[in-house]
Amino acid sequence: MAFDALKHGSFLVVLILAIARTSNAGDPDIISDFLIPANVTIVDSNFFTYTGFRVLVDADPPTTFKVTKASMAEFPALNGQSVSFAVLQYPSGSVNPPHTHPRSAELLLLLQGSLEVGFVDTANKLYTQTLQVGDMFVFPKGLVHYQYNSDGKDPALAISGFGSANAGTVSVPGTVFATGIDNVILAKSFKTDDATVQMIKAGLAPKA
Repeated sequence: MAFDALKHGSFLVVLILAIARTSNAGDPDIISDFLIPANVTIVDSNFFTYTGFRVLVDADPPTTFKVTKASMAEFPALNGQSVSFAVLQYPSGSVNPPHTHPRSAELLLLLQGSLEVGFVDTANKLYTQTLQVGDMFVFPKGLVHYQYNSDGKDPALAISGFGSANAGTVSVPGTVFATGIDNVILAKSFKTDDATVQMIKAGLAPKA
């Protein structure tokens, strides 16, 4: 199955959990052991347990790029702990488009397939690498980066650790072309015309 790595790679999960705490944390320190949401009345071991990744085991592979998160929104016990995770599934030929995480670095571990990754620094220098199973790559905090599965046949699977319970994601295509910025501004900024901007916006519009 496409996600057998989730069964046999548990030691890699432990490894990335240990390393994620050393990444560039973006959360403030807390002065208690943990934070309890206002709507939680019972705190036991269940509060510190997240089972949201179980749906991935033995599941059919997705047909488009998919992210399954364990951040503060999905797992409230992470609040104040400066750590979160995401499982990233890349069907053949799929891409995780250029984006940033404003509150944390990202440490990616490839569990299956191969993956082309890259980021651009503040001097506009591009750093790229082709990862193989077992390889790790760090995307520095706040910098634009992407991942691409260029394999024409096989899917890829990765786990990412973040030094924040809420790293945030800012999609470059979505932020620029899907937030209502005037077409004239976009056309001038990208040195193109209104028709091209409209075509890009239409391509990014949610499918009915």
